[in-house]
Amino acid sequence: MFTMLAFLLLVAQARAELVIEITSGRDNPTAIAVVPFAWSGFGAAPEDVADVIQGDLMRSGQFAPVSNNDMLNLPTREDEVFYRDWRTTNTEYLLIGRVSGEATVTVEYELFDVFRQTRIIAASESGPVAELRMLAHRVSDKVYQQLTGIRGAFATRILYVAVNREGGEDVYRLMVADADGVRDKEVTRSTQPILSPSWAPDGKRIAYVSFETTRPAIYMHNLVTGEKQQLTNFKGLNGAPAWSPDGNSMAMVLSKDGSPDLYLLDLASRQFRRLTRHFAIETEPSWMPDGLSLVFTSDRGGKPQIYRLDIATGDTERMTYEGSWNARASIAADGRTMVMVHRADGNFHIAVQDLERDQLSILTSTALDESPSVAPNGSMVLYATKRNGRGILAAVSVDGGVRFRLPSREGDVREPAWSPYLD
Repeated sequence: MFTMLAFLLLVAQARAELVIEITSGRDNPTAIAVVPFAWSGFGAAPEDVADVIQGDLMRSGQFAPVSNNDMLNLPTREDEVFYRDWRTTNTEYLLIGRVSGEATVTVEYELFDVFRQTRIIAASESGPVAELRMLAHRVSDKVYQQLTGIRGAFATRILYVAVNREGGEDVYRLMVADADGVRDKEVTRSTQPILSPSWAPDGKRIAYVSFETTRPAIYMHNLVTGEKQQLTNFKGLNGAPAWSPDGNSMAMVLSKDGSPDLYLLDLASRQFRRLTRHFAIETEPSWMPDGLSLVFTSDRGGKPQIYRLDIATGDTERMTYEGSWNARASIAADGRTMVMVHRADGNFHIAVQDLERDQLSILTSTALDESPSVAPNGSMVLYATKRNGRGILAAVSVDGGVRFRLPSREGDVREPAWSPYLD
């Protein structure tokens, strides 16, 4: 197994909340050289584009970037590429590029198959210089897709809750960052708990639960304008907001009419529709990609299990039978894969269930794993766990072969949510 135990891939900005610690990758990862990109803008380059791309590809677990010290030359254009030099280092693919511009920059890049001696990508990405790091992530996505056949998810973002001790009390901060933990930004903060952040499908709006009014309430926040709206203020439980795939409605859990049940909120009319009527605890709704049904957690059978609800008919079917405890389901975009928290031998692990084959696999071996969120390409699962008594984020591929951790520099981090594609 290609491992880098205890290796810290430190993010480029010192202020970043999270660091990346890769623990395992694929057997025989693909050797790729990402040559430092030429910079022709004013002053020093604000980002090392090649370094960002190297980090992305390394984090996927499928690539082993060639060290800059092992590069015999540093080409930035095709006519400077000498394939024999790269074959001597067993490099399979070579990525070169150039960055030009000032307020608006263009990243031109070329990908070569070294052994076939052919260029397989020649493309560019353009945008504001402040978004140069995101442009680099987009290059990573295109390279990853070309070489694996799977759309990349590096140019996405994550939400999470960071908890720090300040002035003798816990302070909860809802954070948004690039998928690699860099460019973190505080969305809101409170001395009361913040829970269950979720993304709208447009990637511009989020929802979350806050206790800032002393009882739980659901809020909607526009990340572009900063506008914040309180959606619920009922007595009792207001929780687990989940955006519909079209972004027009939101499933949630309310106990305003008795026991916790699932409700649907039409965001335009602000009208609520009750979806379940059961004496059991119904919670943690998550949408199927077609927008026609929900999966949710219920203890109606005695222990928490995952059920599926047809929104039009109200018909409900149980989806999990293996193990006495399954909860917090999240569905991949292809509708085939469901990840969840699964209890085995008294420990809580992240598990994946193939919905076509009805086959369950346990992905993690730590004891207190929770809050799984699937990458938009369905390849990785981000989740919360504990390490040395502190809450950290971690990720694992859906086949269990790739793993990395994202511990915070200080305090606890929890409640992760992976964004949809942002383009």
